Amino acid sequence: MADQAELLRVPAFADLPADQIAWFLSQAQEVHLAAGEVYARQGDPADSMFVILDGQFQWRGEFGGETIVLSSKVGDVTGVLPFSRMKQFTVTGRAVTTGRILKFPASRFPELVQKMPELATRLVGLMSDRIREATRIEQQRDRLASLGKLSAGLAHELNNPASAAKRASSQLRTILKRIKDASHDLGKRELTPAQKSEIEKLEASLIQRDDPPPDALTINDLEDQLDSLFRSHGQSDLWQLAADLARKNVKPELLESLFAALDQETARAALLRIAASLEIASLLNEIESSTSRISDLVRAIKEYTYMDQAPLQNVDIAKSLETTLTIMNHKLKHGVLVQRDYHRVPLLVNSFGSELNQVWTNLIDNAIDAMGGKGELRVRTYRDDTCVVVEIGDNGPGISPEIRSHIFEPFFTTKGVGEGTGLGLDTVQRIVRKHRGSIDVSSKPGDTRFQVLLPLAEAAL
Repeated sequence: MADQAELLRVPAFADLPADQIAWFLSQAQEVHLAAGEVYARQGDPADSMFVILDGQFQWRGEFGGETIVLSSKVGDVTGVLPFSRMKQFTVTGRAVTTGRILKFPASRFPELVQKMPELATRLVGLMSDRIREATRIEQQRDRLASLGKLSAGLAHELNNPASAAKRASSQLRTILKRIKDASHDLGKRELTPAQKSEIEKLEASLIQRDDPPPDALTINDLEDQLDSLFRSHGQSDLWQLAADLARKNVKPELLESLFAALDQETARAALLRIAASLEIASLLNEIESSTSRISDLVRAIKEYTYMDQAPLQNVDIAKSLETTLTIMNHKLKHGVLVQRDYHRVPLLVNSFGSELNQVWTNLIDNAIDAMGGKGELRVRTYRDDTCVVVEIGDNGPGISPEIRSHIFEPFFTTKGVGEGTGLGLDTVQRIVRKHRGSIDVSSKPGDTRFQVLLPLAEAAL
């Protein structure tokens, strides 16, 4: 049976007057639990506070598909606390070993506050610690979820150019054999310097052209015209070559000089080599473009995370926004039109750059979601006295007045279960305040704008 000496060893009750301890014991119920026995179940009314006297206990619950486990030890005070707004237990309490707890009814909290004011003050402190810990866990989950989404998008963005480069390099092996065979065939023929010059000049002019790719109808017409040209010069089996050259936008009149300067078989060998050269040039351009895209993404990732850079520095706001837009391209490219309006002079903010990027990521991500993935995203920066204003807007349905005043509250979300933690805008607000700035929102159907004000760095004043 619990006595005053045992309860006084609990930190929250230490040094409290004997009469207060006696009153608490008279109102509490001692409960003996076997290992595995439940003393509070998730979803049940939050009607009791528990004092752990002996044994090991655990709180366990499911949040967004993840299992949260919190341990309780001897001397802990847990369950619902005075002034808590909790109506139902959000986790299940279970004994890990045999043990004892004191169960104090929440209905007696008004008397507890009156009779044991020091204990009430200590319990409020415990509740504050609990809220901070719960917020920390949710923020960590929110960061991991955001990182997961960004990682998945970046993996897709990197995979596309990597696959294109791999495919092009694989095709290059086949084309190199073709050009080797065609060059060998040409080398066996006795060509005059003028004929060699004609072939090389035509080959160089076609490779150096930078025409836009033709549409499907133009390709079909060119293929027919080229095939007719080849047939008219006794080459009736070059239909595949005609198709290859048509895709490169090669017009029949460009090849007339070749047939005028060479006999049929030599012209055929020259055509095969020219087509192979064009294909090699095209594949090399594709490899260069793909690897450049990969390099740009890697650079954007380093800039986004401020890898290898000092954590606190003067950040160019427009560059910071552009880096974030590059990182989020996987969400933008399926129907979001980005309208940019940046201040003509770089605006610098002394900040933790990676944290500011987190602000832009959350605001842009929310705007895209609000528009259902399709619409107009407006990104604007301008100077207002000693501050820079960053405006991120969208033409979505807007935020209703009923929820506008709550959007910056922790854990408030309009998304479905498992889709959001409600910490995105709370995180945004905390980061902005950390940078001595402010954030505001205005919204009506078709025009929602989040405005972030940040003090300019001294170098920009």
